[in-house]
Amino acid sequence: MKLNKCGYSRREFLWATGAGAATGLPTASAAEAPASKVALAKCADYGAALQPALRTMFDQLGGLGRLVKGKTVAVKVNMTGSPQQRLGTTPAEFAQYTHPAVIGQVVRMLGEAGAVRVRILEGAFSTGEPLEEFMIDAGWDPGALLAAAPKVVMENTNMKGRWGGYARFAVPGGGSIFSEYYLNQAYEQCDVLVSLAKLKEHATCGVTMAIKNMFGALPLTIYGDHASKTDIDEGMTNGGRGTILHYGRRQPAAVSPKERDPASPREGQYRVPRIIADLAAARPIHLSIVDGIYTMAGGEGPWNGRVWAIRPGVLLAGLNAVCTDAVSTAVMGFDPMATRGNTPFERCDSTLELAEQNGVGTRDLKRIEIVGAPLEAVRFEIRKRV
Repeated sequence: MKLNKCGYSRREFLWATGAGAATGLPTASAAEAPASKVALAKCADYGAALQPALRTMFDQLGGLGRLVKGKTVAVKVNMTGSPQQRLGTTPAEFAQYTHPAVIGQVVRMLGEAGAVRVRILEGAFSTGEPLEEFMIDAGWDPGALLAAAPKVVMENTNMKGRWGGYARFAVPGGGSIFSEYYLNQAYEQCDVLVSLAKLKEHATCGVTMAIKNMFGALPLTIYGDHASKTDIDEGMTNGGRGTILHYGRRQPAAVSPKERDPASPREGQYRVPRIIADLAAARPIHLSIVDGIYTMAGGEGPWNGRVWAIRPGVLLAGLNAVCTDAVSTAVMGFDPMATRGNTPFERCDSTLELAEQNGVGTRDLKRIEIVGAPLEAVRFEIRKRV
């Protein structure tokens, strides 16, 4: 495939420069995207400092009660990859997973703020087993999380689970890859959606925080490598999502509409940023929380080459996922206004730019009010190995 100097093939270049707008590429003005404040906090570890740091951030955003009182809250956590995939001897929650201490404190605070029900959600890697069992495999105690607030439940959203079917979410404007997405009904049967993410780089998307975290919400029974091509087979929950979503080698299960343009690029660095930017518009995130106390550098998981554990000691929270991810990108030492061909999006399109064009939120730090710790006080160079 012949590439131009920015790393695009001719077909990709036509799409990226506007020739693909008629087939679904977002074209909204960046100036129209909403801006919302983002809270930053220093936090050295998952011990005594965690709860006050979270509480201060939530208060700076207007308080959790205003957002969740009397409501059902869905909390999408990040447990990417198998519990057996470790970065050396580093436990997954100190590298690629959202730490259970953060999950537990957030769930407890949601209950204290008046949430009537909390659902902890994740599409557990390559399995249809209960999320509780997946957590036990990771060495966690799911009982402690279930007891953190009244009426806490867990659900592995790789399949329809306790529900009678799937929820349909149409992409405003028609979408770039698919016009709509189907998710476990837990994402519909809630009033507030929280994306509880990890602060990391990503091999396919450059960075991964609140928006990319939602990629794991897409059920394997519809979008998985072994999903049925006809009727949904609830037993098909093994494998990943690469065949359909990353590379477009086949269409999802028949319940989903086919791709808008089968001639569009068949590469993950083009497709996945568009899929998750569209999903952010179709199923909005109400509260984004990013765990950067301990994390990893070089990629999103131990399966990436040349990765290492790091300890930035930072937390972020915001009411707009794009704004929160933009500040998170800056915390890692990157420019959230960067486009494809520039760090950290050397080989991929920017999810931030695409979501901004979708009208979800701004990535322009000049328009985002940062409260709490100053950005310069928590900024670090994630690619600088020390």
